[in-house]
Amino acid sequence: MSGGEEGGQARTHPVNLGSLYQQLILEHYRSPRNRGELEEATHQAHVHNPTCGDEIRLMLRMEEGRIAEARFMGQGCSISQASVSMFTGLLKGKTPAEALALGDRFTELLKGDAGAARDRSLGDLRALEGVQKFPVRIRCALLAVDAVRESVGREE
Repeated sequence: MSGGEEGGQARTHPVNLGSLYQQLILEHYRSPRNRGELEEATHQAHVHNPTCGDEIRLMLRMEEGRIAEARFMGQGCSISQASVSMFTGLLKGKTPAEALALGDRFTELLKGDAGAARDRSLGDLRALEGVQKFPVRIRCALLAVDAVRESVGREE
């Protein structure tokens, strides 16, 4: 057979997930989702990483015990800002307990948990799995989780 086919099936080229994930991280960094002020916030937290200067101000609006809207302001490296962009996208509709559980699951991912790496509930956050290879950057990725814990953790 010709034209790149073997046994009647087209050849597929392996997908470089690392490259795709890196592109997704840069996309969230360059065009962050949920960035901006939330005037009617009912919960807020300001967290920073003194080691590198990353900072996040998370603003949540709760309605009937669920997160109705999540926004953030911040500055820092691509990892911290992409992480909070991804994380805020997953918070809408969650209870505080569900938001905290999501943060715990993301923490497990960054500690190398294989089950967390396959957990679809983490959405785009799974693109940050490679951060576990760079222990100094894990703190950057978890800044969003710290903000969630600080803002809604008091209610638990």
